[in-house]
Amino acid sequence: MATITECRGALDRLSDNLSRADGDVRGATALDRTLSCHVTDLDTTFTGRLADGRIEVVDTVPGPPPAKAQIRLAMTGDDLVAMVGGELNFAKAWASGRVRLEAGFRDLLKLRTLL
Repeated sequence: MATITECRGALDRLSDNLSRADGDVRGATALDRTLSCHVTDLDTTFTGRLADGRIEVVDTVPGPPPAKAQIRLAMTGDDLVAMVGGELNFAKAWASGRVRLEAGFRDLLKLRTLL
């Protein structure tokens, strides 16, 4: 099972990857939105912002998200680490229910290029 430190590291790597992206992926990450990532097996939530093509983690809190972020993710720590490491395809994990993504309709349309 992935640790909180490994999950935080995965989010940092994801942020680095997004900041180096170009084309459609860069456009999808050009949002300025609040973000939460609930790691279900650790019952821990990372909160922050997606802005300027980067994820900025502001806080780590126990339990589910304390407030409703504009973009909400939920998955196990192992799935988070595997996705960022390229071992788990996001679209397949989302379609199978291993990863939950909730956002407004416009944000989902913009984020679809990441899928």
